[in-house]
Amino acid sequence: MRHRNLALFLVLAAVWGSAFVAIKAGLGTPAAPAGFFDAPVLFAALRYDIAGVLMLGYAAYATDQFLPRGRRQWTATLVAGALMIAAYHAFLFVGETDPAVSSAAAAVVVSLSPVLTAGFSRLWLPSERLTPVGVLGLLLGLVGVVVLTDPAPGNLGVSPGVVFVFLATLSFASGSVLTRRLDTDLPIETMEAWAMVTGAAMMHVASVAVGESVAAVEFTPRALAALAYLAVAASALGFLVYFDLLERLGPVEINLVSYAAPPVAALVGFLLLDETVDAAAAAGFLVILAGFVLVKREAIRDVVARAG
Repeated sequence: MRHRNLALFLVLAAVWGSAFVAIKAGLGTPAAPAGFFDAPVLFAALRYDIAGVLMLGYAAYATDQFLPRGRRQWTATLVAGALMIAAYHAFLFVGETDPAVSSAAAAVVVSLSPVLTAGFSRLWLPSERLTPVGVLGLLLGLVGVVVLTDPAPGNLGVSPGVVFVFLATLSFASGSVLTRRLDTDLPIETMEAWAMVTGAAMMHVASVAVGESVAAVEFTPRALAALAYLAVAASALGFLVYFDLLERLGPVEINLVSYAAPPVAALVGFLLLDETVDAAAAAGFLVILAGFVLVKREAIRDVVARAG
């Protein structure tokens, strides 16, 4: 069983890490905008149109409750759809249109999510307070993002893409805590499926609101392959593996996927898109990882003790 869990963990890290590269590939670049470069929010919406339908089918098969019931369950579903699907992916896809933000850099910023989740838990979940060491870990994670931007003396500007990816991470972390605060007994597969569908609808509205158009998209083979990979492999398959590991390993160990994803994104980005990882990205990743260890030190100690 331990080998099976490790294999699934590596599959999830590979799929989710390479997803950052697939986003870059599907968007295109300013110099070669073949793809969704001028419609990143539409790109994200189409991804979850497909993934949402697939997950609805799985929820119908795997659970005994296909639809949320009552105000509380629908509220939790809509919060997850608005923050963890719509806001997170819209900001992330827009952020990755910035040439200064590599696939690995985006994955590093997103790896801050477990640390930010702990911070939001301090505010909204009274039973999950941070100790002074935990607060230090939270601050260390934020420092890691600053290190990633590599500010030069006399030039403290931050890449707009990093800002958007950071907003994406804030959205996901706050959404995960708010859905826990609502504490419904809705099966997680059902909530995720309907969150994907409602989140996709929200992104379609946002896409129109910011003036994106299907006419601006060049549906190249690479763009379509990236869309298919993100919808089927990274979203539908990825979440199925995530649900399985969450049940077997618990939230602390599964959070480690966030820290396995940046090296995967760096390697795949180098092989497929000739991206390189600079010292600032590597240093930022290590600082954020240190922050996570401080925040989750007791839970990590328990996991290590059980493993021994």
